[in-house]
Amino acid sequence: MSLLAKHDVNGLPIKLLSIADAAQNTPEQVLAELDSSALGLSSREAQDRLAAVGPNALRSHKASPWSVLGRQLGSPILILLIVTASLSLFLGDATNSIVIGVILLVSVGLGFSNEFRAERAAEALHSRVTHTVVVLRDGTACQIDVVGLVPGDVVRLALGAIIPADIRLLTSEEMLCDESILTGESLPAEKTTSAIVGEAALADLSCCLFMGTVVQSGSCAGVVVATGGRAEFGRIAMGLGERQPQTEFQRGLKRFSFLLLQVAVGLTTLIFIANLLLGRPLLESLLFSLAIAVGITPQLLPAVVSTCLAAGTRALAKRQVLVKRLICIEDLGDMDVLVTDKTGTLTEGRISFQAALPILPEVSEQGLFTLGLVATEADYTHGTVSTVGQNPLDAALWESPQANDFDAGRHRRLGIIPFDHRRRMTSVLVVDAAGAQRIVTKGSPEDVMELCSNIPPHALAQLDKQYDAGARVIAVATRTVVGMTAIKPADENSLTLAGFLIFLDKPKANAKDSLVELASLGIAVKIATGDNAKVAEKVCRDLGLVSGGTLTGVQVQALTDPELATAVRDITIFARVSPEQKARIIRMLRQDGRAVAFLGDGVNDALALHHADVGISVDSATDVAKDAADIVLMDKDLGVLAEGVREGRRIFANTIKYVLMGTSSNFGNMFSAATASVVLSFLPMLPGQILLNNLLYDTGQLAIPGDKVDAEQLLAPSHWDIASIRRFMLLFGPISSLFDFATFGLMLFVFTAAPGEFRAGWFIESIATQTLIIFAIRTRRVPFLRSRPSAGLLWASLGVVAVGIYLPLSPWGAILGFDPLPVPFFLALLAMTVVYLVLVEFAKRWFFSRPSQGRPVARGRGRAHHIHRRAARFSVAAALKSP
Repeated sequence: MSLLAKHDVNGLPIKLLSIADAAQNTPEQVLAELDSSALGLSSREAQDRLAAVGPNALRSHKASPWSVLGRQLGSPILILLIVTASLSLFLGDATNSIVIGVILLVSVGLGFSNEFRAERAAEALHSRVTHTVVVLRDGTACQIDVVGLVPGDVVRLALGAIIPADIRLLTSEEMLCDESILTGESLPAEKTTSAIVGEAALADLSCCLFMGTVVQSGSCAGVVVATGGRAEFGRIAMGLGERQPQTEFQRGLKRFSFLLLQVAVGLTTLIFIANLLLGRPLLESLLFSLAIAVGITPQLLPAVVSTCLAAGTRALAKRQVLVKRLICIEDLGDMDVLVTDKTGTLTEGRISFQAALPILPEVSEQGLFTLGLVATEADYTHGTVSTVGQNPLDAALWESPQANDFDAGRHRRLGIIPFDHRRRMTSVLVVDAAGAQRIVTKGSPEDVMELCSNIPPHALAQLDKQYDAGARVIAVATRTVVGMTAIKPADENSLTLAGFLIFLDKPKANAKDSLVELASLGIAVKIATGDNAKVAEKVCRDLGLVSGGTLTGVQVQALTDPELATAVRDITIFARVSPEQKARIIRMLRQDGRAVAFLGDGVNDALALHHADVGISVDSATDVAKDAADIVLMDKDLGVLAEGVREGRRIFANTIKYVLMGTSSNFGNMFSAATASVVLSFLPMLPGQILLNNLLYDTGQLAIPGDKVDAEQLLAPSHWDIASIRRFMLLFGPISSLFDFATFGLMLFVFTAAPGEFRAGWFIESIATQTLIIFAIRTRRVPFLRSRPSAGLLWASLGVVAVGIYLPLSPWGAILGFDPLPVPFFLALLAMTVVYLVLVEFAKRWFFSRPSQGRPVARGRGRAHHIHRRAARFSVAAALKSP
């Protein structure tokens, strides 16, 4: 037996098995080896084991200032600048090196403070979210956070649950597990309690459940064998590192950074070689070249993105939307398909019993209602029946006034086959006060009636009438039996249809407006429900949702994956679909490269929530559904979801503003500097002045996350188009350079400026043009007249321009290498800035009027993405130790 040397707080050894060893032993042997029992651990023993083996965690969401600082200082260009500035100080150029050092310190400080604040926001967000599991402690079932599980704990799991650790099964009821995240096998794995004989591969350990996999059907109890990084999934997840999976948004940033790197390397290399050929000092040429590289790089881009995300999280929190991970906001904005369950999302979710419609003349309405009650899964033998944890239809029966007349003593239950989503029915074996036995089956009419014989013709007419009215219908059927002591699925045959139980779940009053709002955002809404097709179609008609067709679960089952992938593009309603079929529909939609969200609140929605790009649930949902979701709506209002989508798209739009400015004005200014350094007999701007210019400009742009966004920019998901960004750079960069060259001519030929005056004039012109261009780039409308910026961005930009003008004229001007400028220069500057902004406005209109030539990049979310996403639920606010 494989044991690991771990000790509790008292120094006593704790036995830890490998999952392979546990699979080869009986449940009793495994419990004995783990010093546990079928009743689980005591609370004290669990605490001791948790202290010894550590939390059941794979990730740490603790905000670390050192890791943020490391990222800020990790830029190769920044490191080179620090080294070069130090070398400059060593060689006697103290003033320039100190100026550069101060600028770098302020730049790093700004980036650090903004990014660390965003990390703290993410930590607070994670700390609000708990993922729970039902565990036996002190012989009593209770819910605890999954990170508190320890080896020896006995847990109970049901449909839709994510397996919280590596577990040896103790009991199993028709268990099937989706293990694709580990094995890549799309078909579910069947699970039993029988021990494995001999060595076996991971996928063949049928008596074990693995962390990170999902219960596809059935229920079970099992003992925890391995937690955290000692679990099979844990080893894989921790092997991938702490880094979160990249979203399409983040991959776009990466591609953009690579574009800038190519431009920066090309420019700096040419400038460095040209300055050496002109006979300038090596150190001066190197410093200038590196300053150009820093100037073209938007250093505060990570801080701007992090600030956008943190601001978005706070905005959504005010709207009662809980986002479990910051990057979910980006996925939410990227969403273009929403698949939603009907009950509780489009409807009120308050199901009420309406009537009992007997089919047989000898069955009364009260008699049919009583048959429905005895066929629920509730225990009615101990007085008042609790509806907590029951399915909504059963709960509606017990909450109706007719239930008050039910005499529990007249009906003794001998056996039950619980509801499952394949059979879609519940069957019980009961004996009445006279001793007569019968089977009572209650479930979906289509499935129950298949087991019935001699169905009266008027029964189908009655059923269609109720479906057409949008009612939810449950069929009840019976069969008299003799001498039975238990019931099994094979006994569900030769039934007699007794009648129908009618329920009503009204559409939400505001659901219609919310669906219209989602459609206006370019989001295709599809319905996936376990209800009858006619009922789903009636609800859609009432809500004004135009149907592109309906597929039933039977039809979905008959289609191959390629056929289903084609069908789901247009189909709007998927009716009578099982949890597995919902998940399959989500997978097929995602194959098209679409960002798919699923909104559901029931146990049968958990699988689909796990498979979607964004899983969304509501606060009143079942624990399993909320646990599986990435985003939880505290208020059951689809309008709030539309606000979340807008917030995600607003973040993208504001980030793109910063990117477009960086690729236009930054590129133009650095191109101008490169050209001037070759033509002039002196450097057009000192390295420290370039860095100061870049710092001032970036500081003003930290107000972008709070800027307003035009309504038309939110109407459809936006995606990175590097080709378009490159074209933008090549158009607007030269426009910026054109006015730089005009400034050069003004300074040299009109004012016959000395180097200090030249640098001061270009510094001021550069700050004014590249800062004020934000008002043109931030909107496709006419700035200020038809699109006003936020007050924060307006005052930040004007403040930066004011500081840029003041510095060369201030007492620090001489230290920075500037000389005073004549007054006429500022009049010329004002005129040039106005002409520049007008020309940019015309160029902007021409650019955006042309059709996009870039090809959209297909989403490529592979296995690593899903492992990271699944691992995020096993997270603690502390540093993790190696297992």
